[in-house]
Amino acid sequence: MAAPSLDAVLNHSAIWRGNDCARVAVPSVPTGFAELDMLLPGAGWPAEALTEIYAERPGIGELQIVMPAAARLTQAERWLVMIAPPHIPYAPALLGHGVRLSRLMLIRPETVEAQLWAGEQALRSGSCGAVALWLNRVQERALRRLQLAAERSGALAMLFHTARTPPFSSVALRLHVSKANGRVIVRILKRRGGGIPAPVALDLHGVTGGQPATLHQSAPLQARFLQAAHRSVKNA
Repeated sequence: MAAPSLDAVLNHSAIWRGNDCARVAVPSVPTGFAELDMLLPGAGWPAEALTEIYAERPGIGELQIVMPAAARLTQAERWLVMIAPPHIPYAPALLGHGVRLSRLMLIRPETVEAQLWAGEQALRSGSCGAVALWLNRVQERALRRLQLAAERSGALAMLFHTARTPPFSSVALRLHVSKANGRVIVRILKRRGGGIPAPVALDLHGVTGGQPATLHQSAPLQARFLQAAHRSVKNA
């Protein structure tokens, strides 16, 4: 019987090569961008793990890149929880992306400790599809508690901050987001398994639903949206 060729051995499902993405046991959530999915372990956002997304400056597309997954999750009756975003989310833009506002919960704690507590409780609830937190400096011990909650949640746990903030250590995936020539540039700085791939340029115009995907400040519609979100928090 002839020995198998090297190519046959390397292509076997049980073989993992060091320059490939790691295999994951928990199914990932597709990002909605094929060029980004092919660079991520599990071909999507990692569930039950922390993802760090830090932007060169706020509002350049860091929220847009998670909108396809957010829409998918809310349409599947999972909660999308936003904790301490820098501005009130712009409801028409979220609707344009396909996000179900009835499955969106906005929480705006006043302290970092309260933000982390809210994130931990949301992840432990078992009903969330994604929990997004906007954090600055945070102690590693507190981040570890958030990581443990994420590992038992089945949800996406995403930490947003600006490039001026030191990176978080307890994350499975770290992305840097910038902009050049009208396109959003995503650099993967950390992922499970494999090396660091080349940056990928994303054209976000096709996923905006005709609305600017950003976080805007107050307006009558946004004020009513915030009040409804606060009522959801109190009744949850």
